[in-house]
Amino acid sequence: MILCELAVYSTLPGYAVKKYYIGLSITYHDPALAIINDQGEVLFAEATERYLQNKRALNCPADPLLRVEELLQQYCPDPGEFVIVSNWRKKRPLYENIIARLGCLTASGLNKTGIKKLRSPLNNYQLHHMIASQRNNIDSAGINLARIIAEYYPDCTLSFVDYHHHLTHAATACYSSPFAESACAVIDSFGENGSMGFYHFKDQRLDCLYETRGTGSIGFYYMKVTELCGFDWLKGEEWKVMGLASYGQLNDELYELLKTTITVEGFDCLHQSSKLFSSISALDKFKRRDQDPIIQAADLAFTGQYFFAELMTSLLQHLQQKTGSRNLALGGGCALNSVFNGQIKERTDFTQVFIPSAPADDGTALGAAWLALHHDQPGLEIANSTIKSAYLGSTISDNAVKNLIHYNRALDIQHLPDSICAATAELLAQGKLIGWIQGRAEFGPRALGNRSILADPRFATTKDKINQQVKFRESFRPFAPSVLHECADEFFVDYHESPYMDKTLRIRKSMQESVAGVCHVDGTGRLQTVKEQWNPRYYQLIKAFYQQTQIPMLLNTSFNVMGKPLVHSLDDALAVFLSTGLDALVVNDYLICKPRND
Repeated sequence: MILCELAVYSTLPGYAVKKYYIGLSITYHDPALAIINDQGEVLFAEATERYLQNKRALNCPADPLLRVEELLQQYCPDPGEFVIVSNWRKKRPLYENIIARLGCLTASGLNKTGIKKLRSPLNNYQLHHMIASQRNNIDSAGINLARIIAEYYPDCTLSFVDYHHHLTHAATACYSSPFAESACAVIDSFGENGSMGFYHFKDQRLDCLYETRGTGSIGFYYMKVTELCGFDWLKGEEWKVMGLASYGQLNDELYELLKTTITVEGFDCLHQSSKLFSSISALDKFKRRDQDPIIQAADLAFTGQYFFAELMTSLLQHLQQKTGSRNLALGGGCALNSVFNGQIKERTDFTQVFIPSAPADDGTALGAAWLALHHDQPGLEIANSTIKSAYLGSTISDNAVKNLIHYNRALDIQHLPDSICAATAELLAQGKLIGWIQGRAEFGPRALGNRSILADPRFATTKDKINQQVKFRESFRPFAPSVLHECADEFFVDYHESPYMDKTLRIRKSMQESVAGVCHVDGTGRLQTVKEQWNPRYYQLIKAFYQQTQIPMLLNTSFNVMGKPLVHSLDDALAVFLSTGLDALVVNDYLICKPRND
């Protein structure tokens, strides 16, 4: 059992109790937990979906009861005080309280008639389900942590804090960034009162410039486009719209219709009540039906993305003019749109753009914890010139592999502590598909070289092979290039760093054929910049591949199959490895291959 020894040690001279801040993203989708100490150091941060192996972990607690005891024991030695911090205000908005009293937030009341249609491209039952799910999570926030702390740390002080949702997004973006001063935009689907917040960050402080109110939402707009394309935004399939858009072209009729559904004026995002519902109804003629081929929605995806970029540009340029800052920190779900992110510098007057590794709701667990720390120690420097590591999650121990070696009777397992990168690079150069696990898991939705499936980027056929034999997903979905920073300018037009695979840039025409496996149909690639100081092992692997092939990059995609989160345990990794077309699995210093077919 874990016991808090505060009562014993607090009497010793010079002893200071340790204080830990536990941030919770209690959003009904993508919950997460983060732990920091009283110096702002991130000890742990991970989305709940990884541990549960449940994509997005919809309506699941951020602090799974059987998980938190282990996390506290591992990351909070000798605690004296815990602060549990939530990313949503417990005090709820007026509209929410009214419809709760009317019974609209219960299962039987979800389709209640006689309720005025909300000004939104989404249906009332969809919006009310979100609100009900969110309300339930807020009511139970931190209850599992509180129980474990009461049982195993009875002498420790425990307190609870909650913050405005968009402020936690802003804190994640700004405190993660290398900027001492920046403008900050949080562009989301919804928060307590609206969908967006705009801030100025300076002297470690976030000053709110404007918070939107009402149902106007670029996030809701993009969710509607996702729905029209025949995809499911509840499953997080907005990614598919971005990938499919490259196959389409502008549909003028659709574009004019979309413009009547939503407008931007300054910092406000508005739905025109007189036209909205008729426009939404008219959009149905463009909707892809289940029996239609996906490519039929390509023009819809392109036009939806095109108008999204216009809306975002208007907002960000207004922010730049209001703040005068050349630095932008961007957060919220819309910051996951890597296609637009790569265009911000050319579309606006911002010259530097930073997006954290987890800009969506999972990342707010970290922002919430940092806000509570800043409140207690306003003079502490949290943001600094160093980009913070994204490798903050769980590990897979060598002992797990040793157990596999002991009981395995089929797999070929080699321990290569001095040559694992060279051996893996050789396999990659031979065209093998590799599952690659190293160190701590990434915080955020993208595999950044620690929970990745890797391949040779030189051949276009590799894309189809991975989509068909490993990921089991649609053929139009692209793959990312992980590129050595010092070589990136040779391959990308107007190259700028993309440490968390957060920007899509154009690949030089002269290089597109040489890296056809990571070149999308429109000549772009959502790149990950790799530097030795950010990830030494991954850097060494790409460098070893570079020495063999003269190509300083690898094809990188997340280590999962479609519909599942990134692998969490060795068991998860082996399940993917043995049930797909992967040729080899690397875990730490171990190379695992399938039985040879003699």
